[in-house]
Amino acid sequence: MAIEIRTASALGFCFGVRRAIEMVEGAADAKGPIDSLGSIVHNPVVAERLQSHGVDIVSGFDGVSSSAVAITAHGAGPEVYRRAASARLDLVDTTCPIVARAQRAARRLVNSGFKVIIYGDEHHPEVRGVLAWTRGRGVVLADAADPVEIPRRKVALLSQTTKSQHAFTEFVSRFLALHIDRINEVRVINTTCPETEDRYAAARELAREVDLMIVIGGRNSANTGKLAGTCRAAGVETRQVEREDEVQPAWLEGRRVVGVTAGASTPDDSVAAVIRRIRQLDPAARRREETSRAG
Repeated sequence: MAIEIRTASALGFCFGVRRAIEMVEGAADAKGPIDSLGSIVHNPVVAERLQSHGVDIVSGFDGVSSSAVAITAHGAGPEVYRRAASARLDLVDTTCPIVARAQRAARRLVNSGFKVIIYGDEHHPEVRGVLAWTRGRGVVLADAADPVEIPRRKVALLSQTTKSQHAFTEFVSRFLALHIDRINEVRVINTTCPETEDRYAAARELAREVDLMIVIGGRNSANTGKLAGTCRAAGVETRQVEREDEVQPAWLEGRRVVGVTAGASTPDDSVAAVIRRIRQLDPAARRREETSRAG
């Protein structure tokens, strides 16, 4: 019997990623070569596609050789905007609207006297960008129990957009339990991305129905990594791949139902290619092909 392939009800490109790619492709087609200050999104397939449109990835302004630069979907701090303006570079700002909302919230809150606590990965470009808008009056915590100074009695809690709402809720609850005696006023701004949350929920649901989950996306993509972790937590064997040729025949042996999902920075073409690969490697399909050749 052939393997049944089921796809998650929500997977692949989110609104912010699709918007960023369309913006920078359109700008490159209209303006010529563009230097992107980091990867527009964390996916090597997308990076190659953008390069074919004349979009090169640089690590900073020292590497800029074009007259136009792009800010990635992860956003950037105010210094990036100042440097682009002072260099008179044409700026293509692809910051995800949800990330931009977090940046505005961080700036507004520090201006109102709040200590801003960002729940997330301090090394992630989105988090670094949001933190930069606090002008030194914010801090990033990966865990509510991490040590933190609270010199003000006013605290605001934000989240990296790719964190799940459940994880952020638990962080807020734990943080307040540990520090409420030092706080007079608290603001909680839910800056998690609903589209990312939809993908986690869809992956959890699908993982309960299959023998194997294949998660497609860049290995440097935070949301894809968390998606794979969500599937594993549901108790199903999970494999993460960037490209279709990484799918191995041995993974499919003895499987009846295989689930497929993809991170928010994964293009539709990558999903379709992985599904084709599974069908080609399906042991039942290979046996039929061998029988046909023998006959």
